[in-house]
Amino acid sequence: MEPIIQLRGISKAFGKSVILDRMDLDIYPGQGLGIIGPSGTGKSTILRIVAGLLAPDEGEVYIRGELRRGLIEDGNDPIYIGMVFQQAALFDSLTVEENVGFRLFQQSQISRKHIRELVESKLAMVGMADVLDRYPAQLSGGMRKRVSFARAIMSDPEHPDDNPEVLLYDEPTAGLDPIASTVIEDLVRDLQQHQSGCGTYVMVTHQNSTIRRTTDRIVFLYQGKVQWDGKTSEIDTTDSPLMRQFFSASTQGPIHLVD
Repeated sequence: MEPIIQLRGISKAFGKSVILDRMDLDIYPGQGLGIIGPSGTGKSTILRIVAGLLAPDEGEVYIRGELRRGLIEDGNDPIYIGMVFQQAALFDSLTVEENVGFRLFQQSQISRKHIRELVESKLAMVGMADVLDRYPAQLSGGMRKRVSFARAIMSDPEHPDDNPEVLLYDEPTAGLDPIASTVIEDLVRDLQQHQSGCGTYVMVTHQNSTIRRTTDRIVFLYQGKVQWDGKTSEIDTTDSPLMRQFFSASTQGPIHLVD
């Protein structure tokens, strides 16, 4: 199977801090890929590079075998990549309805009534059906995150080819209670298995349940490179000291604590 997205020799530094160091990564169609590792190791940076929101200092990004030139605003990618941001990234001056339906309000000819119905259906999927007319400031952090999720999976029935083919999740269950986390985890899998599109995704998370319930494959990122790459089912049997330390939450091992 050919990768849908390839990163080759990707490097990224912020000031004197090298975050990614000539890193390679393949993302395969129909697979839920988890990127894990200690805080500050560049996991979210990878997502932003894949999304076309951030340019690497060195290296190349290939989308369906085509070399990406420029960033997302250049509109050259052969597929649409959606993203659920870690901090929700909602527009404070817009209602929940306007946030979730933003792309349809801006780009489609669909009636406002129909958009509202579509928004309601997406919000219902994340357990937030009754907040259409609220503003982000009226929601808790966890509620805002679920609204952000609904916005990322919003599809355009008039242009199904423009719907997300790859979704990037940046800590989608962080800050959620266990029940809300389960709702999101189940939805991620349901979108992959039963909905059109969204079958390929990359999940950045520290949550043990989210790792185990939403990913098929795991890569462990540390010191700017992929240090382990394997099936999620192998995380309890691997002899990798990095993986063992990470999942045991031990302070003893090769992972150095960051002050």
